[in-house]
Amino acid sequence: MDQPDTPAALKARALRYLARREHSRAELSRKLAPRAESAEALLFLLDELEKRKQLSDERYAEVRSHWMARKYGAARIRHDLKAKGVADDVAARVSSADELERAKAILVRKYRDAATTREEKARRARFLQGRGFSMDVIQSLVLRADD
Repeated sequence: MDQPDTPAALKARALRYLARREHSRAELSRKLAPRAESAEALLFLLDELEKRKQLSDERYAEVRSHWMARKYGAARIRHDLKAKGVADDVAARVSSADELERAKAILVRKYRDAATTREEKARRARFLQGRGFSMDVIQSLVLRADD
């Protein structure tokens, strides 16, 4: 790379990234930093995009958590969102919705029949724990299940 992008070119690049998918502020900053003329120009652009509602950590967190909810629990989703630069309170709010139902759906997809042995229940509990589900959810679905 010889020349940094002009402010207009940097904004066009940011809008191309945002047109493909939602980005967190930290993620977009990381992608644009090598192309920016200065840190101040980058911060100005990010502030402008947020002010115009084209960049939103909240919207990114909702989309990302919805996508991850097909496979993962709240703890895993929160960890991923924090790694992407989303604030803790936003990550906690969007990741905790409907965890019991998601875990039940994941178990039904993976295991067709109910667990009968203690070993099978332990295997399913480890599976859900690895996916980031809380022990309360695991106990209510697997360990306390009488059926």
